Amino acid sequence: MLFDPDDLPLAGIRVLDLSRVLAGPWCAQVLGDLGADVIKVEHPERGDDTRDWGLRTGPSNTSYFDSVNRNKRSIGVDLADPEGLALVRDLARQSDVVVQNFKTGGADRLGLGYAALSAENPRLIYCSVSGYASDGPEATRPGYDLVIQGESGLMALNGEAERPPLKFGLAAVDLFTGQFAAQGVLAALYQRERTGRGRLVELALFDCGVALTSYYGLEAMVQGRDPARYGNAHPSIVPYGVFEAGDGPIVLTVGNNAQYRRFCEQVLERPDLCADPRFATNLDRSKNRAVFVPVLEAELAKWSRADLLVRLASAGIPCGEVLGLHEALTSARARSAGLVIPQGAGAEATAHVLAPPYRLDGARLPVRRMPPTLDGSGADIRATLPDRPAA
Repeated sequence: MLFDPDDLPLAGIRVLDLSRVLAGPWCAQVLGDLGADVIKVEHPERGDDTRDWGLRTGPSNTSYFDSVNRNKRSIGVDLADPEGLALVRDLARQSDVVVQNFKTGGADRLGLGYAALSAENPRLIYCSVSGYASDGPEATRPGYDLVIQGESGLMALNGEAERPPLKFGLAAVDLFTGQFAAQGVLAALYQRERTGRGRLVELALFDCGVALTSYYGLEAMVQGRDPARYGNAHPSIVPYGVFEAGDGPIVLTVGNNAQYRRFCEQVLERPDLCADPRFATNLDRSKNRAVFVPVLEAELAKWSRADLLVRLASAGIPCGEVLGLHEALTSARARSAGLVIPQGAGAEATAHVLAPPYRLDGARLPVRRMPPTLDGSGADIRATLPDRPAA
């Protein structure tokens, strides 16, 4: 199934993306994936900071920039120039959504704050992303994902028990904040259909970092202390985690006692392990984890990964390989799902984008636009503005 662009959920919605780096651009990219026309405003010479991060994929593009700017158009505008500010205000009057992540107060000083723009466009949904709550004592602090991971307690729950706290492998707070922001914008757009008026949507990285602590956060409050860290293991289900087969790691998730019995009898061919009262139930195995896990590891090491995965699947036990990132992205599974799309023509293309994860009516939403070159649509966008000739 091929999508008609006019049939996408946000077709006809225009988003003015004044944000940079990760959280704000991710929010705008989500809206673009869902069909919105996203105009990314960038400095005309250096562009978004992320055009200088990661690996070069084009004259003005990098892998980092490309990861959060598909389905957008770019226009280069100098916000220090009054003409540039006037152009952006013109675009805001034509837009349904504005996304910005200036430092607190920065947009207001430029005349691009919610009060100023909504006065000219009362239907405007204005999404502001900051590091900390805009009405709190740290409102002016810059927000950085790594700092927030530390301050929100996320690092404290990540990693191995005997090792120091560990950051996530990617900028999880930024990415989740962008996703939360997009959800807030969508809710405001839905409400606007009833009320006819826009809203101010605000997200703070710290707030989102705390939200991500989820059940661990609530456990910390119940216990009055930090929960233990288990690395790749599960805190309350055993065996459930990453284990070494004879020739490489696998993910093994034995979720209940019936699965455990099949695991012992059909996979390991060790029925005595489920008859042993120390290991008979999950509560027993959790209590005796220190004794059980070395026994389990010795048994798993007797089998090749391929054989174990076949036996586990036959026994109805969820399992999988632990793949390298490149291996995962080039796997048959990723190819058949259409998750990685080359930017160039032919198999020799080295630059790619990841496809949107959304499916509607059985079809994946398309990448309508590859990540834009700097000011790549500037002339076209300027031509749509009143009394502003194409550059």
